[in-house]
Amino acid sequence: MAELFNVYPLNDVEPVRALGSYLWDTKGDRYLDLYGGHAVISVGHTHPRYVQALTEQLNRISFYSNSVRIPLQQELADKLGEMSEHPDYALFLCNSGAEANENALKLASFHTGRKKVIAFSKAFHGRTAGAVAATDNKAIVAPVNYSEHVTFLPFNDAEAAQQGITDEACAVIVEGIQGVGGIQVATDAFLQTLRKRCDETGAVLILDGVQCGYGRSGKFFSHQFSGIQADIISMAKGMGNGFPIGGILISPKFKASYGLLGTTFGGNHLACTAAIAVLDIMRDENLIDNATRMGDYLMNGIRQIGGYKELRGRGLMIGIEYDFPVESLRNTLLYDHHIFTGVAGKNTVRLLPSLAVGQAEADQFLEALSVCLAVQS
Repeated sequence: MAELFNVYPLNDVEPVRALGSYLWDTKGDRYLDLYGGHAVISVGHTHPRYVQALTEQLNRISFYSNSVRIPLQQELADKLGEMSEHPDYALFLCNSGAEANENALKLASFHTGRKKVIAFSKAFHGRTAGAVAATDNKAIVAPVNYSEHVTFLPFNDAEAAQQGITDEACAVIVEGIQGVGGIQVATDAFLQTLRKRCDETGAVLILDGVQCGYGRSGKFFSHQFSGIQADIISMAKGMGNGFPIGGILISPKFKASYGLLGTTFGGNHLACTAAIAVLDIMRDENLIDNATRMGDYLMNGIRQIGGYKELRGRGLMIGIEYDFPVESLRNTLLYDHHIFTGVAGKNTVRLLPSLAVGQAEADQFLEALSVCLAVQS
């Protein structure tokens, strides 16, 4: 019998049903989901409008490639441009965050004719060859022309960015809020320095919004708090609420040509339908405002409980760092209190709930956290 390649540690929970911020397992036990599969569940599990839209589309046509007209792609581009306040940016659709950043780097290399990439700590998402080059935290030669050399600089260090971004750089790529990096929020001064140095050197500024984008921070993209414009913005995770889709928003400075970028599955009918449904729900239910409101509520509650080393985040992207390894705390929350959370590193609990999470769900978590920490101490 064939076996799965064992690269993920698995929790002993098998979900069979989900609704809103809750999951039910094979035993009928209910779990509160405050992790959303790495920030993927943006509008809640099995939202009725989302399910209806996908069902109707599945009964019409589920997929064809980009060799034919797919009006859903233009509808998605229009709605995304309006909601994100980037109406003059073009949209290229793909399937994941890794592909989004791969294509962003490729486009930057074509535009500048350069190869050097500047990244910051664990600066962006990716599992492909080019992206792996920039997540190993060292400069290596990768088997792709646009990412031959990657230089890492410290995150949130404006002085290092000022010195390290030179006219050899093809692209500068960074998350506005680091996810795997421990929910570190980029400062205004840092992001503004990146924008300034890219303007001075001709490098392309790529903002990785794969996890921190799509309304999670309280703005559509987290770097918008800093008042800067990115040249390319990558997206994925919350874009399809669980249906695989990714993309990049591309500033007008780039000119498209046939064959410049390519994808087989990107922008297919079902993916576009899922992404359009997500935007419609976000707009009609004011979920970006809810992310701000509930993020503040959760962080205030966590402050009142105390016991942490540092509390970081913005909106519904929250990291609680403790001065002890959090594996036991996370497991207690999961198995004793039936609450899914995530981790970043060894000492940080990571919260990435649906943008539709409510006060009752937040209170459930805060009560459980208080109990767990009382026992822990």
